[in-house]
Amino acid sequence: MHADTTADLVLTGGAVHTVDPARPYATSVAVRGERIVAVGHDEVHALIGPATEVVDLRGRLLVPGFQDAHVHPVGAGVEMGQCDLSGATGPDEYAARIRAYADAHPDRPWITGGGWSMEAFPGGIPDRHLLDSVVPDRPVYLVNRDHHGAWTNSRALEAAGITRDTADPADGRIERDADGRPSGMLQEGAMQLVAVHVPPVTADEQLAGLLRAQAVLHAHGITAWQDALLGEHASTADPAPAYRRAATGGLLTARVRGALWWDRARGLEQVPELLARREEFTVGTLASGTVKIMQDGIAENHTAAMLAPYLTACGCASDNSGISFIDPRELAAIVTRLDGEGFQVHFHALGDRAVREALDAVEAARRANGRRDHRHHLAHLQVVDPADVPRFRALGATATIQPLWAAHEPQMDELTIPFLGRQRAALQYPFADLVNSGAPLAAGSDWPVSSPDPIAALHTAVNRHQPGSDRPVFLPEQRITLAAALAAYTAGSAYVNHLDDTGTITPGKLADLAVLDRDLFARPAEEIALARVEQTFVGGRRVHHAPDA
Repeated sequence: MHADTTADLVLTGGAVHTVDPARPYATSVAVRGERIVAVGHDEVHALIGPATEVVDLRGRLLVPGFQDAHVHPVGAGVEMGQCDLSGATGPDEYAARIRAYADAHPDRPWITGGGWSMEAFPGGIPDRHLLDSVVPDRPVYLVNRDHHGAWTNSRALEAAGITRDTADPADGRIERDADGRPSGMLQEGAMQLVAVHVPPVTADEQLAGLLRAQAVLHAHGITAWQDALLGEHASTADPAPAYRRAATGGLLTARVRGALWWDRARGLEQVPELLARREEFTVGTLASGTVKIMQDGIAENHTAAMLAPYLTACGCASDNSGISFIDPRELAAIVTRLDGEGFQVHFHALGDRAVREALDAVEAARRANGRRDHRHHLAHLQVVDPADVPRFRALGATATIQPLWAAHEPQMDELTIPFLGRQRAALQYPFADLVNSGAPLAAGSDWPVSSPDPIAALHTAVNRHQPGSDRPVFLPEQRITLAAALAAYTAGSAYVNHLDDTGTITPGKLADLAVLDRDLFARPAEEIALARVEQTFVGGRRVHHAPDA
């Protein structure tokens, strides 16, 4: 057998779920170079030669590599090296971690990090006094898990010159105590008032964060992703140079679509800069042909843009319907221009008003420019008015879901449902409605907001409760099948990432693959979260191998 007819890699003896409608199931796959050359059964063994690596799947599951359509890896990796509060359970543990970090880093002028959860504090709002008691001598700036708010101490507020007389910015809110003094909690655009004073992370710290995050994502079977924010925002430094450095230095093993940040404080004058950045940050496996527009905030702090007002604690209508960060008419003009320049637009749209405004903008672009293959997508989609569900298919807009959020958990039950009201709360995360309407579906984690683990996300999308939770099923009528969830996390995300040579296990496509330790389709849905990724391949190259696999 000639070398050019043998495979470099054959995976065989397991369940292969290809996510290819033409051939959804197989037991063997052959790879030569970067690409899949055969998908089938025992006949694939004819491609095994003396130099072929054979992976015996032993009944395990082979799927296309997962792709995360909305994630922030560089920030996540950097935070892992800062004061990391993720996983801590309440104020006492937060205080202990912050004190330990400050003691371990006496030379750092600021204490920075994040990962704390809103539900740990009454009303989701911590105050400066706890931080003052732990770190009285230096400014502290800690973003919350959602990255839509920051917890600061008095030193940080003083450094920024924030007093009781400081006005709220148009796109944010300074939380205040009963006497009108800043409490230490900054929402949305108010974060920037302090963030501009935080010492920036160094280029080396960013590169280290990217590589740290890449290893985490590969360990979860993720072979490609869309970074949802290339640019400077709040205390986050622009990660684009780190990506370029990794890509040109041969360190970027994943395929990355970069979403360039739209500065909502500016207008169309920034388009030439975005065009230049698109060219500068497209190299190797990095392509930056997307623009990210954040149209609203989040429901927990009542900044997600809603069609009707939030409720107050007594269940009465308030005078707050959230914030549309960009005027809808201006948004339509911006998206039309970006679409005309060949950009994909990636929207942050959480509330039903923001979803409608984003869809209206896509519709305006279609009307002005015709139907183009830019693959605009809307992320988060917490509340979607039923009238807007069929518009995704009609407009060709992809719904990018974060499945882990579609569950009963403290932020949902304590900080969201009571303020949405029962009727509107029933419209949350309508995955099944979107699937049944024919909407294109992609999936992502928004890590570090939530876990990057796609298997946990699959579990939640199928079961509508988080792994290990004892809370009731959340809106069970919106459960989707495992096949639909897997397709969203593979082929659907590949589509929005413009990676048409990936996403399915099909001859001719790139060999981006993940080996799981069990066949999810052969076990009860309640056991999906028990699965683990054992091996990950990008272009036929192994980038992760679990030590005990």
